[in-house]
This record gives sequence, structure tokens and C-alpha cells, in this order.
Amino acid sequence: MKMNLTKGDKIFLILILIGYVIGFILVAVTGFSFSLEGVGNRWIIYPFGQSLPGLNPLTIIMTVAIIAGVMIFMSSVKVFKIVPGKRQSLIEIILEYVYNLCKEAISVKRFIKPTFTIAVALFIFILISNLMTAFPGLNAVADSNGNLIKLTLFQDTWYSPTSDLNTNGIYAVFVLVVSHVFAIKAKGVKKWAKTFFEPTPIMFPMNFISEIAKPISHSLRLFGNIMGGGILVLIISYLLKYFVLPAFLWGFFGLFIGFIQAMVFTLLAIAYIGSVIE
Repeated sequence: MKMNLTKGDKIFLILILIGYVIGFILVAVTGFSFSLEGVGNRWIIYPFGQSLPGLNPLTIIMTVAIIAGVMIFMSSVKVFKIVPGKRQSLIEIILEYVYNLCKEAISVKRFIKPTFTIAVALFIFILISNLMTAFPGLNAVADSNGNLIKLTLFQDTWYSPTSDLNTNGIYAVFVLVVSHVFAIKAKGVKKWAKTFFEPTPIMFPMNFISEIAKPISHSLRLFGNIMGGGILVLIISYLLKYFVLPAFLWGFFGLFIGFIQAMVFTLLAIAYIGSVIE
């Protein structure tokens, strides 16, 4: 079976090969040894005192960097061509797929476009965050108390904001709030409040708990896959000294699972908004 690779595919594969050759040379020359120091720990600072929740500097830095990068990229994009190329066709397929999902899930037409906008924004940010875990880059090593031990470069994958439960929780709560705001606008306050007591008033506790459970499960699903996948790849890489299998796992968890989880989070966001509006 003959594989037909484009010029871009060949360049990408060559760059990966060059990266591995450089990595093996650096390991051989410097005598670098892999370590599992700080695995699972997070760098935490307390700018407002120990009595208040701390902040993860890398989460803030990488979130701002991703948003800024997307804004710069989008501002430089020219008008789409009438005859699309491969990349434009792929983008159009994904956007059309998400838009059709919004049309099917959202029963009130005036909320289709706002839901589509929110869903695409979430998908782009989460997808980029997840894809970063497929490539070596900047990360931090911290102790069990959250104190920074050192910053690492190309010794681990890029730090992903979606590996922080706080990031996922914020977006999940945002989806919950937006869904109920849309529901109030679509139904009115009385009809919206009445849905918590259907089919009988005795179901109010269950209905309330089910709404609270949505952002919890929504955020934990993404966090578990990204955080757990990163730790798993790092441990296997440590055991095998970064040979062929870890590279495959980086690609699998970072690219394939990263794309799937971004799409799942987006689909659930659309479904949650649609179910509340009905």
C-alpha cells in the first residue's frame, strides 16, 4: 500500500524526526536523567494571603497566551476563498457540524446563533489547550505544598490550562449560567422557575441537584482525561526513556483524545443549553 504524502506532511514528519535526533544527542551528551519529581503537584501562589484560595501562575499565563494567540491569528486571517482549500474545508466542516447541532438542540431560533458562538469559542480554546499536551514545552515542577522547585523547558509537555480543574469549572459554570439566562429570556421567570417543580413539587430537590451536578460532571470529565493522560504519558516516558512508545502516547492523548474531549465538552454545552430552553 503506497502512502501519498503532501509536501506539508513530509515537512512535519521530517521536523519530528529532527526533534528526536536532537533530543537523543542532548541526552547522550549531557547525561540527562528523567525524573518523576513533582508529578501531580501544582505551582500555587497566594497573592491575597494564605486564608484565601491560591492561584496557579501557569494556568493564568497559558490562558492569556492562548487567547492572545487566537485573537492575533484571527485578526490576520483573510476572507475565506470561494473555492476552499484543504484547511478551509476542514474548518468549514467543523463549524457547519457544530452549527447543525445547535439548530437541532436549540428549539428557539433566536438563541441558535449565540449558542453557536459560545460553543465555537469553547471548542477553539479547549482544543488548543488539549493539543499543547502533545508537544514538549514549558512546565513547572512543584512540591506537595505548591512551592515552585523549577521551571522546565522541553522536559515535559506544554502546560495545559485544561489540566487545571479551576479552568474547566469556570467554563462549566459559565455554560450553566448562560443556559438558565437563555431559559429565562425564552420562557419568562415564572415558567422557568416552574420547571424545577415538574412533574411534581416533591421533585424539586432532585431537579435542583441535577442542575448542580451538570457543571461538576462537565468539568471533571475534561480534567480527568487531560490531567490523567499527561501523568500517564510522563510515567511511561520515564520508564522507557522517551523512546518510540511515549511519542505515540503523546500524539494519542494530545491530538486524538484532546480533539475528542474538546468536541465532547462542546456537545455537552450545547445539549445543556438546549435542554434548559425547551
